[in-house]
Amino acid sequence: MKNILSITLEKFTGVPLEDSPNMPRVIKNTSWLFADQIFRLGAGLLITAWIARYLGPSQFGLLSYATAFAALFGSLIGLGLNSIIVRDIIRNPSKTNEILGSAFILRLIAGIIALAAAVATICFVRKGDALTQLLVSLIAAGFIFQAFSVIDFYFQSQVQSRYSVYAQNAGFIILGIAKILLILYRAPLIAFAIAGTAEIACTSFFLIIAYRYNRLSIKAWRMKIAVAKELLRNSWPLIFSTVAIIVYMRIDQIMIGQMLGDAPVGIYSAAVRISEAWYFMPMAIAGSVFPIILQIKQSNEGLYYQKLQNLLDALTLLGIGVAVFVTLTSSTLVTLLYGTAYAQSSSILTLHIWGGVFVCLGVAGNSWFIAENLQIYTCFITLAGGIANIALNLVLIPKFGIQGAALATVISQILASYLLNIVSTKTRRVFAMQTRSLAFGYLLKHVLRKNK
Repeated sequence: MKNILSITLEKFTGVPLEDSPNMPRVIKNTSWLFADQIFRLGAGLLITAWIARYLGPSQFGLLSYATAFAALFGSLIGLGLNSIIVRDIIRNPSKTNEILGSAFILRLIAGIIALAAAVATICFVRKGDALTQLLVSLIAAGFIFQAFSVIDFYFQSQVQSRYSVYAQNAGFIILGIAKILLILYRAPLIAFAIAGTAEIACTSFFLIIAYRYNRLSIKAWRMKIAVAKELLRNSWPLIFSTVAIIVYMRIDQIMIGQMLGDAPVGIYSAAVRISEAWYFMPMAIAGSVFPIILQIKQSNEGLYYQKLQNLLDALTLLGIGVAVFVTLTSSTLVTLLYGTAYAQSSSILTLHIWGGVFVCLGVAGNSWFIAENLQIYTCFITLAGGIANIALNLVLIPKFGIQGAALATVISQILASYLLNIVSTKTRRVFAMQTRSLAFGYLLKHVLRKNK
């Protein structure tokens, strides 16, 4: 019998399991991604909630502020290469070592630059605030180890994500236990920043072991200037779009910290942790299906667009379903996880969760941009969304407080993931597909309601 995931992925891709030799691999790969993320979602939320209860809104807010601040610079490390690496290995498997070696060096250099930039900027923004400066420095130190994430992209290209799951879970479990011990032994705030960086380092170590287990060696990687230039030529628009995404997902916490103080950041961050916890689902589905979609494009353009539409439809329904559920249960979720000290977070969660619908649209739409090599448009559209978020926060936070920040985030996600696609004639096709998905979700909701 088919399991639920098999049926779901058939709907996502429109490819019947028995009709495609590739589907079992996609389902198995996505099963690993889902199992990994569901485990880390549940355990991670519980540990984070425990840390939030232990630290209280003020200290948890400061830790969240430092994490968001570092993330702005950490967004540079990826260089927009994630999907490009996967795509290029699929297209040119004989150049795998050159692609991985070149991408590794590029990300390592970017990590060092991002670390230096984060430290220098926080020292300027919060002069005399030694604790915040130290927190940002410790968190940003993890940038160096993120270069090894190219191994994960190799496994994605081979539809073998279980090896990445092993590595990530090993790091997560070890450091999860460490964080619990930090709480039990009443550790200071700084210790939790160190634990976050240690988790990245530990995961990188286990990724190397997984790579070696497959009889592969990072010693075989080769840095090629020509390959590096080609990677950057294809990915540079995505660098700006990635930064813009982090801006409109994290700048709100930084602006709240600067304008309202650390405690409101803690209240806001508690809601955001729940609201964004499920984002792995559309990313895991799109990431597993993306190699198959690329293969279909090479042989059948019409079928390729049909599968993309199926993916958009399914992810949109997923986003709507999660948003409705969380809206109805927000107060209960916040109280159970964080306690009464964070009661204000429920109103933030009820609003912020609806941005996830457009995150799903954006994740699915990004597959089209990569496949069509139109990353330049992603850059401009997402950058515009990031600028809009900053402007909206400047207006809405003074007027509505942390609720204004949540509203600014949702509006900017709608702009960057959907509405701005109508501006150019080259992107209107994906806008039309996204619009059909939204209509599809709307109609299905009404059909389900009538059948109750």
